[in-house]
Amino acid sequence: MKKLLPVLLFVGLIFGICTTNAAEKNIIFFITDDESPTLGCYGDKVAVSPHVDSLAKDGTLFLNAFATTASCSASRSVVLSGVHNHKNGQFGHQHHFHKFASFYDVVSLALPRVLQRAGYRTAQIGKYHVAPEEVYRFETYLKGPTRNAVQMAENCREFITNKEDNRPFFLYFATSDPHRGGGIDRSSKLDLKPDLFGNRPRRGSHNGVKEVFFDPKKIPVPYFLPDTPETREELAQYYQSCARIDQGVGRLIKILKEADLYDKTMIVFTSDHGMAFSGGKTTVYEAGLQVPFVVRNPYEKTRGVRSSALISHIDITPSLLDFAGGLDSKTNGPKNILNANAYWRKRGEHLKENRSGGFKFNSYHGKSWISILGKADAEHWPTVFASHTFHEIQMYYPMRVVRDKNYKLIWNIAAGLPYPFASDLWAASSWQAQLKKGMDAPYGKKTVHQYIHRPSFEFFDIKNDPHESKNLAKDPKYKDLLETYKKKLKEFQRKMNDPWILKWKYE
Repeated sequence: MKKLLPVLLFVGLIFGICTTNAAEKNIIFFITDDESPTLGCYGDKVAVSPHVDSLAKDGTLFLNAFATTASCSASRSVVLSGVHNHKNGQFGHQHHFHKFASFYDVVSLALPRVLQRAGYRTAQIGKYHVAPEEVYRFETYLKGPTRNAVQMAENCREFITNKEDNRPFFLYFATSDPHRGGGIDRSSKLDLKPDLFGNRPRRGSHNGVKEVFFDPKKIPVPYFLPDTPETREELAQYYQSCARIDQGVGRLIKILKEADLYDKTMIVFTSDHGMAFSGGKTTVYEAGLQVPFVVRNPYEKTRGVRSSALISHIDITPSLLDFAGGLDSKTNGPKNILNANAYWRKRGEHLKENRSGGFKFNSYHGKSWISILGKADAEHWPTVFASHTFHEIQMYYPMRVVRDKNYKLIWNIAAGLPYPFASDLWAASSWQAQLKKGMDAPYGKKTVHQYIHRPSFEFFDIKNDPHESKNLAKDPKYKDLLETYKKKLKEFQRKMNDPWILKWKYE
């Protein structure tokens, strides 16, 4: 035993050194698919989200975080580039016949690219949904069932705990929950049956997940939806899917703690946009754009902060790069920026193609929020801007938004057209039930007709009317203020190189 003791001490010392020398400033970016701030930390009394809630208690929760567009691919391109999708070129869905893609020269700003050049090893798991892959390329691609965040987390364990590579890690973790899909719940007694939102039929469970089931009668119905049995049953499925996500967050935390990496890893939790119900996803109303946003930065001393600062998805890439020490504060671009011309020339690709849309990609639209973490009263943006053009390729309906803490202006550029529905939202029992009742049937704060046929401008006193229930655009009392916000919108479009600024002149 005396001979064995020095050996054990030596092994313990080596293990301690390995643990102590684990890379600092790691990043896990967790993004869900179609999730609103329906979490306990946001005051939702029925949500089961203990692990995200724990991050909020130990970090900063943003109460005013907004996507720039409520469409999956377009939004993710903003998340991964720090540039509005009207400039980066990802106008709509990447997959199938939709075939939208970012400009090739976005490679200079793309999140996985700039973090790798800042000294990070990078990995992606789950939903990707952007293009081209060479622009948004990660070093490592991990596989996992995107409807099972627990299993996804387990599949990341080896990457997270890798001791052979001493670089800090960046993990982009993207679930498909709580997106619609997986068929309908045939056990429902309603004629119009709810979507399963990725849940197993007949109250089944995903492997390793303790499914949480919700009583439709006890579900809170958001203000923008009709309180009907069909809506309640769909919301129950949605909440179950969200609860499954939270267990994935919990498993990642467990893996980090076991590897002594929890206090060396920043975790960011958000969604690409709001929930997949008409009135949320694909709209630029609050329910479409407002997202959960929680940041636990282990290096920030002040914790449990609820920030009212306005932040936007355009801020994500510059913020993570700032955390990594790779953001140039003078240019608001990467310190070690990749020369796109030289890169494509070296590869011998795309030399005669439209690689940039005439834009220069050397700085971000967004700005870092790292300095305001832990500061409840800090401000970030005085105004945020949103830019939607397509969801599916057949859904041309450009909208532009300027919003501050007092007012919000929506410009429906194609207002003469009926509002086009995403195929899954059109088929939703929550929508079809009201559509069958006729154009005058209520749908949230609107009628079915009002939802489909929209005016050119919608102007809301967002401070006093957060549910966007009264359009002030034609109210004579607000004529001058409306003009002020139109000018703000034009200026934002000019500043952010929005091609649709031409529509002020021609339509």
